Amino acid sequence: MGNDNASGLIAIDKIGGKVIFIDPASCATIGVLDDFERNPHELLIIHETQTAYVPIFGNGVHGRNPKPGHLLSVVSLKTRTHSGDVDLSPLVAPHGLRLAPDGMIYLTCENSGVVAIVDHRRCEVVGTIETGSTNAHRLALAPDGRTLYTENEEDASISVLDLPTRKLVRQVATLHPLAGIAISPDGKLVVVVSDSEPVLFFIDTASHELVRTVALEGATVPAQIARFSPDGRVLLVTSVRGGTATLIDPPFGRQLTVPVGKQPMDGTFHDGKLFVACQGDGSIHVIDVAERHWLRSFAAGTGCETLGFF
Repeated sequence: MGNDNASGLIAIDKIGGKVIFIDPASCATIGVLDDFERNPHELLIIHETQTAYVPIFGNGVHGRNPKPGHLLSVVSLKTRTHSGDVDLSPLVAPHGLRLAPDGMIYLTCENSGVVAIVDHRRCEVVGTIETGSTNAHRLALAPDGRTLYTENEEDASISVLDLPTRKLVRQVATLHPLAGIAISPDGKLVVVVSDSEPVLFFIDTASHELVRTVALEGATVPAQIARFSPDGRVLLVTSVRGGTATLIDPPFGRQLTVPVGKQPMDGTFHDGKLFVACQGDGSIHVIDVAERHWLRSFAAGTGCETLGFF
């Protein structure tokens, strides 16, 4: 998410089980909400309604989640309060989510093997789409809003979902188990992150064929999350095991890897800077995107996974 007129920064403290409000100028924590079930993971901000949605994944992690959650928590950005919850039952283990042009929130419910369709104005589930996998963890939405892609971690596949018909139309096999997914802002490429080797796979969205494999330079362990900048000029790849953030310039030639904190996860672009959350040590790192260098870090919570400006 990149909002250059932001009034605030929100961080999802997965390890601490909290939602944190941060002043974007001073980077000081200015508010903490701690009345969530365990554990909040991801984040969707709807700027039109000044509302944030936070899935409650459960008390574990992907693949080891003994008490999967069933709530999509709602946070008012105007009042900075936990304003309610959407009960997804019987669906469980909600994780990745996106708002589509049709006004619906699409949300992976991992253990249930579906993507839930949530009407955020009515605060209720209005449908589901089968993913063909109980390993569908993260997702990517095509810019035209017609196609959704889920990365199915251990299955080593991508599910292709058609939103107008709400159907699974294809599963694309990948060479390795997966850890992350992103789609280019022009909608032409889906990028998936190998969970076995430090490489990325590029899938053409027209043919659904693997068109390129890119090695992460100097990396010895697999990466985790991929995210494009809103203008598509930078691809961020974080390595939770390597403690690094790699910035790659399309057409995916030049790479620069920046050491950050322990267990970096997701990041967000804002005002020429990249903010990377590190769940292993409670730090957030700030990188100058144009100059490609580390600027500073600051503390936020116990261990944040996801960030967004509003």
